[in-house]
Amino acid sequence: MALRQLYAFSVALMWGCVALVSSSHYYHTAVAPPQDLQVTDPGLLGSLDIEWKRPPNGQTFNECTVKYKCEYRNTGDRDWKVIFTRKLKFRAGFDLSRTAEVKVQTLLEGRCTNDVEVQSDWIYATFQVPLQGKLESEVQNFHCIYHDWEYLKCTWQPSLLAPHGAHYGLYYWYEGLDHTVQCDDYIRDHGVNVGCMLQNLSQAEYKDLTICVNGSAAAALLRPLYVTLRLQNLAKPSPPKQLAVSMSASEELRVAWSPPGGGTPPQCLEYEVQLTGEPGDAKAAWTSVSTQMETTLTIPRANQSRISCVRVRGKTSIFCADQGFWSEWTQECFSVPRKKDKQLFILIPVIVSLSCSFIIFMLIGQCKKRSPAGKPLHTSVGC
Repeated sequence: MALRQLYAFSVALMWGCVALVSSSHYYHTAVAPPQDLQVTDPGLLGSLDIEWKRPPNGQTFNECTVKYKCEYRNTGDRDWKVIFTRKLKFRAGFDLSRTAEVKVQTLLEGRCTNDVEVQSDWIYATFQVPLQGKLESEVQNFHCIYHDWEYLKCTWQPSLLAPHGAHYGLYYWYEGLDHTVQCDDYIRDHGVNVGCMLQNLSQAEYKDLTICVNGSAAAALLRPLYVTLRLQNLAKPSPPKQLAVSMSASEELRVAWSPPGGGTPPQCLEYEVQLTGEPGDAKAAWTSVSTQMETTLTIPRANQSRISCVRVRGKTSIFCADQGFWSEWTQECFSVPRKKDKQLFILIPVIVSLSCSFIIFMLIGQCKKRSPAGKPLHTSVGC
């Protein structure tokens, strides 16, 4: 019996050693990194092509899946952006005013590695557009607003280093365009381009819109400005329309309005409602009572004691954008009639009427006292 147990233990130990050796072999399966990593500029204002070649041909893994991990960023960024792919090429957006950094490694996993992911060493590449001019020669105060989700208005100011007569051009690109496009509707100031109006950009919504403002002058080199925008985060709607304030039978104050016109998606709007008790005072303190996606607001009777005016404005909600601009406030401040005001309005004519009647009776009484005895009283004469 002891011999059988010893034999069974020996067999189990042998197979355990075989499995351990096999697992160790799988785990230490090496994989080579990709080859010939390159970053090239197709002329799309920051969208760069990243491509590489497979590991050396001598290394094949029929029982494993080979894929690649690519990380990229601009110099100065804290975090790397990461993608996993089986392809050998993809396109990514960069800020061309800074160096692009890219690194790629091979990932191997499957039966040949005992289902343990094996990673190769990294390979690295960088890309930098030769920048002309000093940094201070870029245009200043570049600012864009996407009005009513219909047109983009971008403005800028010439740099302090720009000589008189400098010329500026704006170029843009987004995924779906075959090539960069130049602005065809410039805003000019004393003959100098200081802004651009871009129409028909609905296809660029929720995509990276890359823009370059390039300056040229005969006597100086001006550095181009590169920016990447997201239109939905620059949206500014028009003010809400048809603001109306009414009192219900139960004396609840009801505020209602309609979404603005234009291309702003109604489902993408949220609203802020403010109240004040100082009608006609431009410096009055306004109190925000609601930020909501509905277009009505009901205020209970108990909260109406100090309300005189209401105003509303709108903005793209967090469900459609990360940020955005508030619209202007509704153009009118609506005075809200209160019950006390109505009572006072009714009582004033009554009081005036009673006062006049009392005065007339007093005058008639005085005239009767002054009339000689036996003579008729002619109230139309004398009094």
